[in-house]
Amino acid sequence: MFKNSTYIKKNIKMAWPIAINALLMQGMLMIDTLLISPLGEGSLAAMGIASTIVALMLGVQNALANGSQNVLSRAFGSGKESLLSKSFLSGMIINLSVAVLFFTLVTIFKWPLIKLISHDTHLYTDIDAYLSTIKYALLLTGISQVSIALFNAMGKTKLPLLSYLLTMPVNALVSYYLIYGLGDFSGIGISGAALGSVIALGLRMMFLLVCLRYQKTSKLSFEQASDGVARNVRLHFKETFPIAANMMVLAMGLAAYNLLYTQLPTEAYAAIVMITPWLSALSQFVLAWAVSSAITISQAIGSNNLDTLDSDVSLSIKVTIAVSGIIAFASFILSLVIDKIYPGHSQTTYQALAVIAPLYILMPLIQGYTTVHGQVLRALGKTTAVFNINFVTRWLIALPLCAFVVLVLNASIFWVYAVTVFEQALKIIPMRYQARKFLREFDSKKAKELMYE
Repeated sequence: MFKNSTYIKKNIKMAWPIAINALLMQGMLMIDTLLISPLGEGSLAAMGIASTIVALMLGVQNALANGSQNVLSRAFGSGKESLLSKSFLSGMIINLSVAVLFFTLVTIFKWPLIKLISHDTHLYTDIDAYLSTIKYALLLTGISQVSIALFNAMGKTKLPLLSYLLTMPVNALVSYYLIYGLGDFSGIGISGAALGSVIALGLRMMFLLVCLRYQKTSKLSFEQASDGVARNVRLHFKETFPIAANMMVLAMGLAAYNLLYTQLPTEAYAAIVMITPWLSALSQFVLAWAVSSAITISQAIGSNNLDTLDSDVSLSIKVTIAVSGIIAFASFILSLVIDKIYPGHSQTTYQALAVIAPLYILMPLIQGYTTVHGQVLRALGKTTAVFNINFVTRWLIALPLCAFVVLVLNASIFWVYAVTVFEQALKIIPMRYQARKFLREFDSKKAKELMYE
């Protein structure tokens, strides 16, 4: 009982900063949106188009860093500073290489991308202005995300949170000054928002690197890291690439869902647009617990402490279900006040919100269960298994079904939205089966294979 209490407290200590971090990441985009809004719809649309391009690339980098997080957690758990240094350098090489690739692609193919995404020539100048500056965020984030992954792997999740809390006010103040100016400086408009974000991200990167330089938990050594790093990079990438591919599959699938939702009546589509950001924010708390569980499990694998692995996984699942229950209750409360949050809309829109309420209240319970099993599989190094399950359930089953329900049956919003819940339900059996299977087979030999020494 005491051990269980210690395990839960340790994970909660790691989980809540991870959840707040995720919310603050979304907040940085909200800052730019609020600041640019007075410039008019054209500037907002231009920023939305440009940020969509960069957000997809940043999402891939973030997914790679999340994969590195499990590798770094195992290295930290092993207590071997040389392995931790090597894993950190490998993660940095992979993420920075991808960042440079994306930066180069944006630089060379900027105009073909702009013309592909938008056909409104009036927006091109603003899109170009924002994209030409915000692309530097790719390089800065490439370093920051791996640094954050290392802090999380060490259990120091509050430091990344502190980096966001320090830089968000800088982002807001500097961006406002650069957009609108002050005194003799008249501002540079939409590119000022991008430059403000880049300056804030640069400050965050410097803060994290200084913290890494002076942290005392583990000594990072470039000399130790460079020995055999090529093999480590190869194995590291082999494990983390399916996570990035998984992110792309889910992101493109989400875009396909949104495209299908636009075929619904305007009021029904408006209802989905209203509720989605809130559900996304609430889901971060379940995800944060699942991620912290994966870190703890990875640390145990690194230290070859496998005696309690099965019980730790079982406990993580139980707590995730409990957290999911709390989020489901929060979703229920949200359903009661959503019309107060968005007043002045038609009764048809509010009816659509009421119709899908049982579905989005149920969703956290199912999604939490599948999420924690997915994180367990990743902690065990089975990232390809998670990719396969997500690809099959979303692209081969759920999206074709959604298209049929929307385009052929012309069904109501309830049945259309129910497909997303059905997709999550489809994952329950394969996720649980795979996690239990690999957990039963996992032993010291398999743990050693994951160390990439």
